[in-house]
Amino acid sequence: MSDTQTGPDGLQGNEINPAEVTTTEGDPGAAEGDSGADTFPRKVVEDLRRENAGYRDRAKTAEARTEELARALFTARVAATGKLADATDLEYVAELLDDAEGLASAIESLTDAKPHLKARKLSGSIGQGLAGGDSGQFSLLDRLKGSA
Repeated sequence: MSDTQTGPDGLQGNEINPAEVTTTEGDPGAAEGDSGADTFPRKVVEDLRRENAGYRDRAKTAEARTEELARALFTARVAATGKLADATDLEYVAELLDDAEGLASAIESLTDAKPHLKARKLSGSIGQGLAGGDSGQFSLLDRLKGSA
Protein backbone atom coordinates (compact mmCIF):
# COMPACT_ATOMS: atom_id res chain seq x y z
CA MET A 1 0.00 0.00 0.00
CA SER A 2 3.01 2.32 0.32
CA ASP A 3 3.28 2.61 -3.47
CA THR A 4 -0.36 3.65 -3.85
CA GLN A 5 -1.02 7.37 -3.88
CA THR A 6 -3.21 8.84 -1.21
CA GLY A 7 -4.73 12.28 -0.88
CA PRO A 8 -6.98 14.25 -3.20
CA ASP A 9 -5.26 13.11 -6.42
CA GLY A 10 -4.60 9.51 -5.45
CA LEU A 11 -6.89 6.52 -5.46
CA GLN A 12 -9.59 6.54 -2.85
CA GLY A 13 -10.66 3.55 -0.79
CA ASN A 14 -13.65 2.86 -3.04
CA GLU A 15 -11.74 3.05 -6.33
CA ILE A 16 -9.91 0.15 -7.91
CA ASN A 17 -6.43 0.37 -9.35
CA PRO A 18 -6.56 -1.29 -12.81
CA ALA A 19 -3.26 -3.06 -12.10
CA GLU A 20 -4.79 -4.82 -9.08
CA VAL A 21 -7.92 -6.14 -10.84
CA THR A 22 -8.08 -9.90 -11.17
CA THR A 23 -10.47 -11.62 -13.52
CA THR A 24 -12.10 -15.00 -13.06
CA GLU A 25 -12.41 -15.82 -16.75
CA GLY A 26 -9.67 -18.45 -16.72
CA ASP A 27 -10.42 -19.72 -13.19
CA PRO A 28 -12.51 -22.91 -13.41
CA GLY A 29 -13.17 -22.89 -9.64
CA ALA A 30 -14.99 -19.56 -9.67
CA ALA A 31 -18.71 -19.83 -9.22
CA GLU A 32 -20.82 -18.14 -11.85
CA GLY A 33 -23.36 -16.86 -9.31
CA ASP A 34 -20.74 -14.91 -7.32
CA SER A 35 -19.71 -12.61 -10.17
CA GLY A 36 -22.95 -10.57 -10.08
CA ALA A 37 -23.03 -10.09 -6.31
CA ASP A 38 -20.20 -7.52 -6.22
CA THR A 39 -21.20 -5.42 -9.23
CA PHE A 40 -23.29 -2.28 -9.27
CA PRO A 41 -25.12 -0.66 -12.14
CA ARG A 42 -22.93 1.57 -14.28
CA LYS A 43 -24.96 4.70 -13.48
CA VAL A 44 -24.50 4.21 -9.72
CA VAL A 45 -20.74 3.78 -10.11
CA GLU A 46 -20.47 6.85 -12.36
CA ASP A 47 -22.52 8.91 -9.90
CA LEU A 48 -20.31 7.82 -6.99
CA ARG A 49 -17.15 8.63 -8.91
CA ARG A 50 -18.53 12.04 -9.91
CA GLU A 51 -19.48 12.73 -6.29
CA ASN A 52 -16.04 11.68 -5.05
CA ALA A 53 -14.37 13.86 -7.69
CA GLY A 54 -16.42 16.78 -6.39
CA TYR A 55 -15.23 16.06 -2.85
CA ARG A 56 -11.62 15.91 -4.02
CA ASP A 57 -12.01 19.27 -5.80
CA ARG A 58 -13.53 20.79 -2.67
CA ALA A 59 -10.65 19.43 -0.59
CA LYS A 60 -8.09 20.94 -2.98
CA THR A 61 -9.87 24.29 -2.85
CA ALA A 62 -10.05 24.17 0.94
CA GLU A 63 -6.34 23.35 1.21
CA ALA A 64 -5.43 26.23 -1.10
CA ARG A 65 -7.65 28.62 0.88
CA THR A 66 -6.12 27.42 4.16
CA GLU A 67 -2.62 28.06 2.83
CA GLU A 68 -3.64 31.52 1.61
CA LEU A 69 -5.14 32.43 4.99
CA ALA A 70 -2.11 31.08 6.86
CA ARG A 71 0.17 33.31 4.78
CA ALA A 72 -2.08 36.31 5.43
CA LEU A 73 -2.04 35.57 9.18
CA PHE A 74 1.75 35.28 9.13
CA THR A 75 2.07 38.64 7.37
CA ALA A 76 -0.36 40.24 9.83
CA ARG A 77 1.59 38.89 12.81
CA VAL A 78 4.86 40.21 11.37
CA ALA A 79 3.24 43.60 10.75
CA ALA A 80 1.83 43.66 14.29
CA THR A 81 5.32 43.53 15.75
CA GLY A 82 6.15 46.85 14.08
CA LYS A 83 9.78 45.84 13.69
CA LEU A 84 9.85 45.70 9.88
CA ALA A 85 9.04 48.48 7.43
CA ASP A 86 7.39 45.95 5.12
CA ALA A 87 5.89 42.81 6.67
CA THR A 88 6.38 40.82 3.45
CA ASP A 89 10.17 41.10 3.76
CA LEU A 90 10.19 38.07 6.07
CA GLU A 91 9.57 34.88 4.12
CA TYR A 92 6.63 32.71 5.17
CA VAL A 93 7.52 29.89 7.56
CA ALA A 94 4.54 27.84 8.75
CA GLU A 95 6.25 26.76 11.98
CA LEU A 96 6.49 30.39 13.14
CA LEU A 97 2.71 30.86 13.14
CA ASP A 98 2.36 29.29 16.59
CA ASP A 99 5.74 30.37 17.97
CA ALA A 100 5.78 34.05 19.00
CA GLU A 101 9.35 33.85 20.33
CA GLY A 102 10.54 32.15 17.16
CA LEU A 103 8.86 34.83 15.06
CA ALA A 104 10.50 37.59 17.10
CA SER A 105 13.92 35.94 16.77
CA ALA A 106 13.44 35.46 13.02
CA ILE A 107 12.60 39.15 12.64
CA GLU A 108 15.56 40.09 14.82
CA SER A 109 17.97 37.95 12.78
CA LEU A 110 16.60 39.44 9.54
CA THR A 111 17.04 43.01 10.78
CA ASP A 112 20.55 42.19 12.03
CA ALA A 113 21.49 40.83 8.61
CA LYS A 114 19.67 43.59 6.69
CA PRO A 115 19.29 46.71 8.85
CA HIS A 116 17.69 48.69 6.02
CA LEU A 117 14.55 46.54 6.42
CA LYS A 118 14.01 47.76 9.99
CA ALA A 119 11.05 50.06 10.60
CA ARG A 120 12.03 53.69 10.97
CA LYS A 121 10.78 55.73 13.88
CA LEU A 122 10.22 59.41 13.23
CA SER A 123 11.32 61.85 15.88
CA GLY A 124 11.60 65.58 16.25
CA SER A 125 9.28 68.41 15.43
CA ILE A 126 8.16 69.25 11.94
CA GLY A 127 6.74 72.62 12.96
CA GLN A 128 3.05 71.80 12.74
CA GLY A 129 0.29 71.34 15.24
CA LEU A 130 0.01 72.57 18.78
CA ALA A 131 3.30 73.14 20.50
CA GLY A 132 3.54 73.93 24.16
CA GLY A 133 0.74 74.57 26.59
CA ASP A 134 -2.42 76.65 26.40
CA SER A 135 -1.58 80.36 26.20
CA GLY A 136 -4.95 81.47 27.56
CA GLN A 137 -7.49 83.54 25.69
CA PHE A 138 -7.17 83.57 21.90
CA SER A 139 -6.57 86.99 20.41
CA LEU A 140 -6.50 87.50 16.67
CA LEU A 141 -4.66 90.78 17.11
CA ASP A 142 -1.91 89.04 19.06
CA ARG A 143 -1.69 86.31 16.43
CA LEU A 144 -1.34 88.86 13.67
CA LYS A 145 1.37 90.67 15.58
CA GLY A 146 3.11 87.33 16.18
CA SER A 147 3.40 87.78 19.89
CA ALA A 148 1.15 84.94 20.91
